Amino acid sequence: MLLDVLTDVVIVVVAMLAIAIPLIIGFDRIRTTLSEWRSRIRISLPVIALLLVVMLFNRYGRETLTAMSREYGVDMTTVFYELEGDFISVFQAFDYTIVTQFFSFVYIYAYVFVLVFPVLAYFALSDNRPFRQLLTAYALNYSIGVIIYFLAIAFGPRNVMPEVFDTTLYNFQPRYQHLTRQVNDYRNVFPSLHTSMAVTVGIFALRTRDEYPLWAPIALFFAICVPLSTMYLAIHWAIDVVAGTVLAIFCVSVSVVVVERWELWKRSSEHLPTLAELRGWLADAWVRLRSPLR
Repeated sequence: MLLDVLTDVVIVVVAMLAIAIPLIIGFDRIRTTLSEWRSRIRISLPVIALLLVVMLFNRYGRETLTAMSREYGVDMTTVFYELEGDFISVFQAFDYTIVTQFFSFVYIYAYVFVLVFPVLAYFALSDNRPFRQLLTAYALNYSIGVIIYFLAIAFGPRNVMPEVFDTTLYNFQPRYQHLTRQVNDYRNVFPSLHTSMAVTVGIFALRTRDEYPLWAPIALFFAICVPLSTMYLAIHWAIDVVAGTVLAIFCVSVSVVVVERWELWKRSSEHLPTLAELRGWLADAWVRLRSPLR
C-alpha cells in the first residue's frame, strides 16, 4: 500500500513539475543550467551536504529521538487545548466532499511540489544565492523542528477530539496514513513543519518575484492553503500553525544572513595570501633577519 501511495505522489508531482518548469523557469534558463550545472553544484556543495545530513538524521534518528522524547519531553497537549479550545472545529462548517478533496490534495501532493519546485527554479538562476539560502532555510526548519519535537510532546486535534471531526485525512483516504507515518509522528504536531516549509517557500517567492513573477502568486496561494489544510484536516492546532509561521520567518532571516556572510568571507578571502605565499614571505623575512648578523 505504501508503494502504491508513493507511486501516486511521484506521478502527480512529476506531472505538476512538467507543466511548471517550462512555464515558469523557461527553456533559456534550462539550457544555461544544463551547461553550468557542475559549477553550480560545486559552489553549493556545503549547503547541499548540510541538508542531506539533516534529512538523513530526521529519517533514521527519528525513532530514537521519539523514544527519548517520551522519557524527557513535556506533554503540551492539555495546555494547547486550554489555550485554543474548540477553535479548530469551526472548519467543520465547511464539511463538503469537494473541500476535503481539495485540502487532501494540497496536504499530500501540492506540498511536495511546493518544496521541490523552488529547489529546481533557484538552481536555474545564474545568481546561486537564492538556491543556497533556500536549502539553508530547509535545513534550519528541520533541525529546529526536531529539537522542539524532542522537548514538546503534543497530540493533534484528531487525536484529542476524534468524535468532533469528520474531515480528517484518514477518514477520507485511509491509505494516506501509510505515507504520513513514514515522515510524521502523531505525538509531534508543534510546530507545524508543513506550515513552516510552505511559508518559507512563500517568503522566498516574494524575494525572487523579479526573477519568477509567475511563481510568486502560486507559492503564496499554497503558503496559505497548506496551513489551512493542516487545520481543516484536524492534523494541527492553530497554535502549531502560528509557531510554524514564526519558525519560517526566523529560518529565512537566518539563512539569508548566513549565505550573505559566507559570500562576504569568500570575497575577502580571495585577497588573502595563499599558504605558499605566506611561506615565501616568511622565508624571505628570515633571510633578511639573518643577513645583518653575518
